[in-house]
Amino acid sequence: MIFTQYYLDCLSQASYLIADEESGNAVVVDPRRDIGEYLADAEERGLRIIGAINTHFHADFVSGHLELADATGAWIGYGEVAETEFDSRALAEGERIPLGGPDGVTLEIMATPGHTPESISVLVYERGTDETPYGVLTGDALFIGDVGRPDLLASFGVTATQLGEMLYDSVQHKLMGLADEVRVFPAHGAGSACGKNLSTETQSTIGEQRRFNYACQPMTQEQFLAVVTAGQPPAPEYFGYNATLNRQQRELHAPDAALPALDAAAFDAAVAAGAVVIDARENTAFAAGHLAGAINVPVDGRMAETVGMVTDPDATIVLIAADGDELEAATRLVRIGFDGAIGYLEDVEGYLLSHQDQVRRASRLTPDQLVRAQADHPVQIVDIRGPGEVEAGMLPGALTIPLAELRSRAGELDPHAPTVLYCAGGWRSSVGASLLRHEGFDDVSDILGGYSAWDAMALA
Repeated sequence: MIFTQYYLDCLSQASYLIADEESGNAVVVDPRRDIGEYLADAEERGLRIIGAINTHFHADFVSGHLELADATGAWIGYGEVAETEFDSRALAEGERIPLGGPDGVTLEIMATPGHTPESISVLVYERGTDETPYGVLTGDALFIGDVGRPDLLASFGVTATQLGEMLYDSVQHKLMGLADEVRVFPAHGAGSACGKNLSTETQSTIGEQRRFNYACQPMTQEQFLAVVTAGQPPAPEYFGYNATLNRQQRELHAPDAALPALDAAAFDAAVAAGAVVIDARENTAFAAGHLAGAINVPVDGRMAETVGMVTDPDATIVLIAADGDELEAATRLVRIGFDGAIGYLEDVEGYLLSHQDQVRRASRLTPDQLVRAQADHPVQIVDIRGPGEVEAGMLPGALTIPLAELRSRAGELDPHAPTVLYCAGGWRSSVGASLLRHEGFDDVSDILGGYSAWDAMALA
């Protein structure tokens, strides 16, 4: 058996290639949209990708099933209750998919609804005659340390409570009914908004989850619903867009697509026509000098997910990036279906030098500087962390507006009052502060080092 996990840190997303070495047949599970790595690995190993399976309609990224089918002729598989605009194979509970001969690598479908109604898990057998599977690809039903949330509202006509009841059965009875030694391979890891307590580990076993995962402990359905739904982070606005897009016959992403470089005149024309400027440089470079109105979403973090929080899927986007980061920044946008990037600024330094009247510096305060500022005049303080983070403590008098909700809730703030944002360490607060400036706020700062720096000062 060939079994490869592809883990994408910037989206906390895992996809898998499983193949029978003797037959050369392979299936990719939960592929991302940029499929080059799967194709290259298959070619190197002499494999034929015959199928692309999605464990559910993903909400946090655009799946690459259509790209794989176009490139390889692979069939596309979903759980049997899924409805798609494109030709797809309905995978039923208990269905077995042999990749080789009778004693070759075999996949078996297990219906595990709850995160979404069509969610499935995929049991992987090294040999079709084995009684115990090598592992189970759990999609978003079971994570390492957590389970998939049933409240993302990506499924129409099904309530969060109904999904939670399905998830209880899928986790407590079906997945926990597997043997302890079965390996667990989820679709996401730490950082994903698809859960609240995901581990940094990318694989585990059923036995380990039975012992250490809070949601896998024996409990009633009511207890399960209460503990799983409490304290979930707000979902980025683009999740619903991606969940819908993954059902549709959409445009394909060309593997060799290149984002054009824009000279100063072309860049100015795009901005004048309403393009959103996403500055993907790291936040210290952005703070030192940036174009007025630009939104800072550095490529060194969770760029795709965060862009999905601060702008619309149909927005026309122009990128500012450090030299060499342009392609990576564009690829990250494509992964969430934000296909409106029309180019990147060719000479960032030269442009900023020649447009000094449009260049701004970002105010970033140390905790001491914030204390002194508060002594001089009232300051509007905004905590943009998630619900689980604020439980550990907050700055006195802070309002809580998670970054995923900041754009829609900006009207709750006074745009003319001095405003200071903070997160855990300073990455998200740079994003949030730039977003408020983009929205017309007069005086916005963020805290260097975030709450961690504030807490350290308080303990000193």
